[in-house]
Amino acid sequence: MEKEIPFTGILSGNAQENPDFFNWNRVKLRYCDGASFTGDSQDKAAELEFRGQRIWFAAMEDLMSKGMRNAQQALLSGCSAGGLASVLHCDEFRGLFPAKTKVKCLSDGGLFLDAVDVSGGRTLRNFYDGVVNTQGVEENLPRICTNHLDPTSCFFPQNLIASIKTPLFLLNAAYDSWQIQASLAPPAADPAGYWRECTQNHAKCTSAQVQFLQAFRNQMLNVVRDFARSSKNGLFINSCFAHCQSERQDTWFADNSPVIGNKAIAIAVGDWYFDRAVVKAIDCAYPCDHTCHNLIFK
Repeated sequence: MEKEIPFTGILSGNAQENPDFFNWNRVKLRYCDGASFTGDSQDKAAELEFRGQRIWFAAMEDLMSKGMRNAQQALLSGCSAGGLASVLHCDEFRGLFPAKTKVKCLSDGGLFLDAVDVSGGRTLRNFYDGVVNTQGVEENLPRICTNHLDPTSCFFPQNLIASIKTPLFLLNAAYDSWQIQASLAPPAADPAGYWRECTQNHAKCTSAQVQFLQAFRNQMLNVVRDFARSSKNGLFINSCFAHCQSERQDTWFADNSPVIGNKAIAIAVGDWYFDRAVVKAIDCAYPCDHTCHNLIFK
């Protein structure tokens, strides 16, 4: 874990790079517990301790004591596993502050779908099942979900987002490159390597593969439908092969950053946070967006 990381994108302290949040107190909470700060179990025989939830509480307690309790506005954001953490801990984070404090949450690249992989299996669900059971996550999942669904389902944001009370913004690539590689077409689900080139470079996908990826995008749009009905929530689903767009300067706010309807991600998030506009930006399907910064893996 690096001793120092550059603060770019939503974490930048430069007004030209981060127009709405540059002069905020910005904190990066390093993460290594493996369950988006929700685990709380131990296996004495194996000498394993999972303490993500306690680490979360300790970090929040520390920040509150350092002055965060006096904040007039706060935003919990994160990317990938941190984006999932922003969903899982959103209402909990809200609860730390007095009612008069403006508190919202942003999940970037955290909309992990309970999707069927290319072999017809459930790669991500099986993986999440292991995480939830190994780390004793169930106790720390929202009761409003676990009272009618199994714990693993409640680790998927699609089963949580509609019941989160705090305003939440979902920023996600419709063709999330991490999910394509790790959930939809991982090597175990594609032993012949039929998908290998496509997962590394979208330009090499066959028309049948593109069709499969369009179905994944359709699933994502279905998942956010109820969530999007609430005016307090925000949405930016761009038709890119990307993952994590808020902490990279080139995708957050730059001369050629991705846009939907001429609006860059930084402006969309700022408009939503400060209630300047209702933001429900959903891109047309691939390959219509020419502003994407698509990830190509060598």
